[in-house]
Amino acid sequence: MSELLDAAGAADRLLAADDILIICHKNPDGDTLGTAGALQHGLNALQKRASVICSDEIPARYDYLGLTLFDGSYQPQYVVAVDIAGPQLFGDATYSYASRCDLCIDHHPSNTAYADALLLDAGAAACCEVMLRVLEEMHVEITPRIADCLYTGVSTDTGCFKFTNTTPETHRAAARLMELGANVIWLNQMLFESKSRSRLEIERLALSTLEYHFEDRCALIYITREMIETTGADGTDLEGITSVPRAIEGVDVGVTMRQQPGGSYKVSVRTTQGYDASAICARLGGGGHRQAAGCEIFGELGNAKAAVLAEVEKEL
Repeated sequence: MSELLDAAGAADRLLAADDILIICHKNPDGDTLGTAGALQHGLNALQKRASVICSDEIPARYDYLGLTLFDGSYQPQYVVAVDIAGPQLFGDATYSYASRCDLCIDHHPSNTAYADALLLDAGAAACCEVMLRVLEEMHVEITPRIADCLYTGVSTDTGCFKFTNTTPETHRAAARLMELGANVIWLNQMLFESKSRSRLEIERLALSTLEYHFEDRCALIYITREMIETTGADGTDLEGITSVPRAIEGVDVGVTMRQQPGGSYKVSVRTTQGYDASAICARLGGGGHRQAAGCEIFGELGNAKAAVLAEVEKEL
């Protein structure tokens, strides 16, 4: 069981550490990458050696974060996981660090307390919200680049402040980051108003698989490896599709299933208020937030769909 810390306690641990390795979750999104980038830049500003590692390739779309990827040139003395609720989210390339994680900074209520120390704010809309407080406790100067990193996580995990996890504190954090120089006009356009051709193609193919269940209250789409390879879609292209099924009028539970290279299916569940996505996914070995959660299911498509739909039916 983890030792529970507040932002000041996490700041003290990080200030005392060096040769730090920051771990992002597999299938990285804007929040895990933005949190990692902000922490890396903050630690570097304090003359500490720190770099980032992720099991999966980081989409080129996030190059502006300026991440320094771990190259094995030093032996990590302190390991920090950001936005990672449980060991199953590390991925093959970083799984060995799950058992020696010194600190986890997270906002998922389903966090399994696997790290030696845990800073968890389950009420925060994004891990970047939590990281902003930690960096301020460390007296790190929030530069425009760090502000860009943090705004990336805050905005993407809230769907540009549209999702139900958005709170007054989320808006206060965004306003603070704007004051500190975050390039919000460019970021909003790049993250939410621009789609690559491959994103449009993968969305078109995914929508061709659309199914309705339980008197049309559940919508499900799936994405195969063949679709991904045909369109050339990367992780960023796939990230935004998870909100598509739930956006259909009258749908309370949206399910997106994405086939992984090893054959398993990454399942993303989005729900309206009144229905618990985290509960659905927890029964399948995953977790997340009340309106947005995920899990991984092994087996062929038909069996995986049946397993997910059985849990959706229970929730509905």
